[in-house]
Amino acid sequence: MRLHTRSAGEGTPVVLLHAFPMSSAMWLAQREGLAAECKVITPDLRGFGGSPLGDDEPSLDVMADDVARLLDEEGVERAVVGGQSMGGYVAMALCRRHPDRVLGVVLADTKATADPEAARANRERIASAVLDRGTSVLVEEVLPGLVGPTTKQRRAMVLGRIRGLVQAAPPAAVAWAQRAMAARPDSFDTLRGLKVPALVIVGEEDELSPVSDAEAMAEAVPDGRLAVIEKAGHLSAIEQPEAFNRAVTAFLRERIL
Repeated sequence: MRLHTRSAGEGTPVVLLHAFPMSSAMWLAQREGLAAECKVITPDLRGFGGSPLGDDEPSLDVMADDVARLLDEEGVERAVVGGQSMGGYVAMALCRRHPDRVLGVVLADTKATADPEAARANRERIASAVLDRGTSVLVEEVLPGLVGPTTKQRRAMVLGRIRGLVQAAPPAAVAWAQRAMAARPDSFDTLRGLKVPALVIVGEEDELSPVSDAEAMAEAVPDGRLAVIEKAGHLSAIEQPEAFNRAVTAFLRERIL
């Protein structure tokens, strides 16, 4: 399984893993804005963008192993690994399975808790609905929760771009990823065991993984810090890219570079 990847810049490698149900296209502003600081590597996780889905059973561990193989292919021994939403789940799985490959961690708008039963059931419902009816289900049910009120009210072009990214998601990948996320374990022990610095980012308007969740994650990491992005919801990297990039740049300069 070879992941399709977009990269920019040079120097310390920073791998950014995209949110559900996006692709690496969501990181355009990060590839442009962070390339002066580091080498930004943004893969399409399996099934999304230009990456094949393969025939493995749904699992975040499989996705994390894909990223470890990508580091091998890029000739990278250790990288800062970041992820937004689903990408954060994959980043935490990578920290569990391949801790020796991780130089630092950026966890944006994500959770360390496992899904409760109701959330798992809802993921399965959406997975089945997407396979039956296509991505219109995502536009109706998932898209509204991905962005904050400020984006909905004032940033029509950003909302339109996010809608396009959601609509482009292949149904089979959507179902696979939903089932992988539903089966994920609690990751607080992983965070407590981190031997590298971590930055937890959250949009102040994020209702899917709210500020309280981010605070708990940052406190769990021995060398953790929190950045709250104003006027952003669950997709803070797209909704407020300049503020997101400033937070990552400050973290890289103070703790990594």
